[in-house]
Amino acid sequence: MRPRRLLRVAMAIAAGVLLAGAIDQPAFAATYNVKNYGATGNGSTNDSAAIQKAIDAAAAAGGGIVQFPSGTYKSANTVHLKSNITVQLDAGSTVIGSSADTYDPPEPNQWDAYQDYGHSHFHNAMFYGDRLTNIGFTGTGTLDGGGNLITGNPASGEADKIISLTRCDGLVLDDITLRRGGHFAILTNNCNNITSDHLKIFTASDRDAWNIISATNVTITNGDINGNDDAIVFKSDYALGAKLPNGHVRVTDTHASAGCCNALMFGSETCGDFTDYVFERISITGANKSGLGMVSMDGANITDVHYKDITMTGVSSPIMQKIGTRRRCGNSPGIGHISNITYENVTGVGKSSPVYSPTLWGEAGGNQISDVTFTNVHLTVPGGSSAISTGVPSNDPTNYNPNSIGTRPAYGWYLHNANNVSFVDSSVDFQTNDNRPAVIANTGSNLRFTDFTAERGTGSAYDVGFQSVNGYCATGQNTTGGALRVSAASSTEDCGTAPPPGRYEAEDATYSPGVLENTHTGYSGTGYVNSDNVLGAYVQWNVQVDAAGPHTLKFRYANGTTADRPMDITVNGVTVAAAVSFPPTANWDTWATVTVTATLTAGTNSLRATATTAGGDPNLDYVDIAATSPPPLRYEAENATISQGVVEANHLGFSGTGFVNTDNIAGSYVEWTVNGTAAGPATLRIAYSNGTTTTRPATVSVNGTVVASPTFAGTANWDTWAITSVPVNLAAGANTVRVTATTAAGCANLDYLDV
Repeated sequence: MRPRRLLRVAMAIAAGVLLAGAIDQPAFAATYNVKNYGATGNGSTNDSAAIQKAIDAAAAAGGGIVQFPSGTYKSANTVHLKSNITVQLDAGSTVIGSSADTYDPPEPNQWDAYQDYGHSHFHNAMFYGDRLTNIGFTGTGTLDGGGNLITGNPASGEADKIISLTRCDGLVLDDITLRRGGHFAILTNNCNNITSDHLKIFTASDRDAWNIISATNVTITNGDINGNDDAIVFKSDYALGAKLPNGHVRVTDTHASAGCCNALMFGSETCGDFTDYVFERISITGANKSGLGMVSMDGANITDVHYKDITMTGVSSPIMQKIGTRRRCGNSPGIGHISNITYENVTGVGKSSPVYSPTLWGEAGGNQISDVTFTNVHLTVPGGSSAISTGVPSNDPTNYNPNSIGTRPAYGWYLHNANNVSFVDSSVDFQTNDNRPAVIANTGSNLRFTDFTAERGTGSAYDVGFQSVNGYCATGQNTTGGALRVSAASSTEDCGTAPPPGRYEAEDATYSPGVLENTHTGYSGTGYVNSDNVLGAYVQWNVQVDAAGPHTLKFRYANGTTADRPMDITVNGVTVAAAVSFPPTANWDTWATVTVTATLTAGTNSLRATATTAGGDPNLDYVDIAATSPPPLRYEAENATISQGVVEANHLGFSGTGFVNTDNIAGSYVEWTVNGTAAGPATLRIAYSNGTTTTRPATVSVNGTVVASPTFAGTANWDTWAITSVPVNLAAGANTVRVTATTAAGCANLDYLDV
């Protein structure tokens, strides 16, 4: 393998993406220079035939590298890719499209009615392949449509895409640049096991950059993807006559921008289900529709999608989720779902026109948007509106665009038909005063705004409004420094009871991958975290303690399986307990606790519980944090100063090597020298035995001052020991503690003193 592709495979495996088809060229794969097959590279001669000859020769030999040395290669005909071929574009090389209208015509498609024309036809491209394995485009050269590719519906001979691939397995796109892509720079449909590193697409003067349709196992890193329509978009259509799965996708360290439309998008074609997507460290610098868009229009279930460390500027709709009822898919689809979506560490700045409030719009009943968490999400919108009606805006359920919903009555978040949605340590503000509320939620349940900050319009009636919401909670402040002003028409508040000191609920923690649920009973707070069944799933809390030292950590959990779900417990990145057992409970409604002792630092500590098996974590409810009481300082009586008494060991149950039996006279005593770790209150616990039926009173003095007069009541016999506790104040350092008999019976038998 070449070093770059070895690295890509390793990175994809590390990311958990299976690369079943991403084998690679043999270590000594032959290279087929297109110039050796007649290509001129002069920019004017049509080199398509020579390019095809080089590809065919490499394929006939079992595969190889088709090399484009520096030069400009005009390609006026569709090049048909073959399996086990890598197109290598050397520095200074460009393959440029033609206006000769001699590309392959679009093929007929019996399922044309289920998606737009451009998605239904694949042959009319500069490079086309179907049912291929192990193919790639690498190098630092360029594929350029040259302004000759069609952005609308092409006629016969016209191409509307640079790369068009269907039903492929194992695709690598590394380092290359694509420009002026027509309708699509890249269109892949049912291509799986894709890796891409340092891919650059500049087609902002045309339309879509990369449509990734019906794909599983995709890893994109270090991309710079710029389109006019959609930049990076995940879809699932019916162009191949079937609803196909989608998922196991990682996009990291990538920049995206879109001119007219969406930067990072799900849909609108959404026939097959989508699951397991992670987007991290993404920069978005423009989108005339959505920065982070997600729609289910054709019956798809979209779940387990996680956004983290995202920055957005110049976006009309920073975040949008919508469930629609277009249902443009074969096999009579129902209405889809959106659930288990998380946004963490996201900032977004909206553009001045057009303006769409960030929105979650679900359908009624079982098709509400559910289980969405926003943590440290901060959005700035243009603002500038006067107060308007707070009624539900209009909606076209067959249209996926942000403008399909009328002007939202909130300048910030508008939630409609949403369930189990949480905002934690998040905010929304505006650039120009806006007199609409910051948030309005209409028709939903279990909506929580925790430590939420909203900019207050000078003429706004309230900050957060709930309309027919069953169970809401809103804590935080507006920018004038006051508490959030809440309006709750036909809604019920449910903030739960205040947790005891030191309790940290799992629903307020960071978790990945997993989902906040309240399906089972008996949990504390508003829910619990159900992690995905994967090795490495975790829940992480930021916990505060006043003093450094050992603390008791009590994890409350449920494990309704028959197998242990062990976890590593780490504090501030250091493992304090490895593979701690979380054994099965009777069922998922039965909760148990596991206790771990760990040393914490004063202030904030990062506490993480991580699954050590593929079963994932158990359901985690909360962790209680309490300072561990230090073991008492024990001072044995046989080591003390004794006046008128003797050390004996003739009874049972004593501590140490014996006990003190004082003489039966008033004034006999036992005196210890004890250490006060700090000046202040302490408790003396005096162990004694009194086998008589009468009390044996005494005084307790500290540093010569009598502080208590306990009676030392009778015990069952001389082998039975009891404790008398005396609260005192000790000085820092050495203190004398004396127990002195006050009657002729003397003291009780004294065993030890605990401080």
